[in-house]
Amino acid sequence: MREVFDAMREAARVISGAIPLSSGAMRAVPTVVRGISSALRGASGAIPAAPTAAKRRTCAIVAIIALAVACALPAAVPARAELLVPMDLSQSNHLKAYGFAYHVLEAGENVRWLLNYRSGSFLLPDRPDFALEAQARGVTIERVGGADVTSILGEIEQGNMEIVLLEKAPKIAIYAPPNKQPWDDAVMMALDYAGIPYKIIYDGEVLRGELSRYDWLHLHHEDFTGQYGKFYAGFRHAEWYIQQQILFEKIAASLGFDKVSEEKKAVARAIKEYVRAGGFLFAMCSATDSIDIALAAGGIDIAPREYDHDGTTPNCNDLLDYQKCFAFEKFRLIMDPYIYEFSDIDMTAAAAQRGETRDYFTLFEFAAKYDPVPTMLVQNHVSVIKGFMGQTTAYRRSLLKKKVVVMGEVEGKDEVRYVHGNFGMGTFTFLGGHDPEDYQHFVGDPPTDLGLYPNSPGYRLILNNILFPAAKKKERKT
Repeated sequence: MREVFDAMREAARVISGAIPLSSGAMRAVPTVVRGISSALRGASGAIPAAPTAAKRRTCAIVAIIALAVACALPAAVPARAELLVPMDLSQSNHLKAYGFAYHVLEAGENVRWLLNYRSGSFLLPDRPDFALEAQARGVTIERVGGADVTSILGEIEQGNMEIVLLEKAPKIAIYAPPNKQPWDDAVMMALDYAGIPYKIIYDGEVLRGELSRYDWLHLHHEDFTGQYGKFYAGFRHAEWYIQQQILFEKIAASLGFDKVSEEKKAVARAIKEYVRAGGFLFAMCSATDSIDIALAAGGIDIAPREYDHDGTTPNCNDLLDYQKCFAFEKFRLIMDPYIYEFSDIDMTAAAAQRGETRDYFTLFEFAAKYDPVPTMLVQNHVSVIKGFMGQTTAYRRSLLKKKVVVMGEVEGKDEVRYVHGNFGMGTFTFLGGHDPEDYQHFVGDPPTDLGLYPNSPGYRLILNNILFPAAKKKERKT
């Protein structure tokens, strides 16, 4: 056996500088020795007294191969300590936790989003600067040791949970006009409060093809039909309305369009192509239904003369092309300029009839391992969300396209609040209502102070969408 061990030592010298020995490889050494010893035994079972130089070289070669294979085997490496950002009721500031996760991505580190584990918590590297950053933002974190990390991952593997790897901070664009509007954008407020950067763009940038610079686009209280939000009845004499109409007409003319309605349709088509090419679209309030109306109305005039000084196309409701829409079909337009409603898609009247104290919607629970995308978008520390109204508050379920996924609904009603779908290589997500913490946000109302609502479930739905584009794409298991 002495020659065999000599060969083993020779092998170890050969590979010691090239291959680090794992604990598994070291445990394999006795097996290697026994194998070589057996190979050297003759028929009598005895090892020759004086192996030849050639046989010693053979022993060394065999040892090298065996040890190399052993070293290639996965070793049991204990999990490292990490920082857990809990998103259940123990979290002191849910909204800023999203900004903290975004900060970690900006710093070049990955974040693991633990879907359905403690209400959608985050797991990230244990770095001193990250701990200080969380403290500065008022975000609750927990330092978890390697054994606890292993336990968490095992629990996720066994339950209706999933791990989604977030790899890069998405570039965010907010579609908003250059003038100060007499209402606020909930997404802008959420991003500002959470400390997530974004760029404001408008029609010129969209039509010049600049959307491709961004991963995620938000639309809020917009009107892509060219009817100035259908505020004609209540605000046509208000200074802000008059100035906004002048501005929009000037923008349309500068971009080569005779009418605002035609320019807005072109913008809607450009946004659709952005999604087709792989963009992530998130819209709220009137942007959700008005963009589909504008897409369906290509080639026809649906804006009454009160808005563009000429009449509408006769029987325009019968000429709508629903195949061009993202989410809705078979809807009918409300043509009266004195009615503050675009179409029968919206169900604001039904919500108003229930009233604020009885207006709630329920989030769906999806199979996390099979449907990780909608699971991401509904992560929350509650399953029932208090309702909030807008020009477009809710969607009539019967007018949704069949492939659209309902993520939030008013139970027992033909009323849905939160939907998602795929288009081309991209996705769209629509959320009804204007401000999750202001039940009826009227024109001229002051902005919501999110410092009073750091754990807002409704605003969490918005911020889920912000991190969605950062996720590494996985193939669905269905």
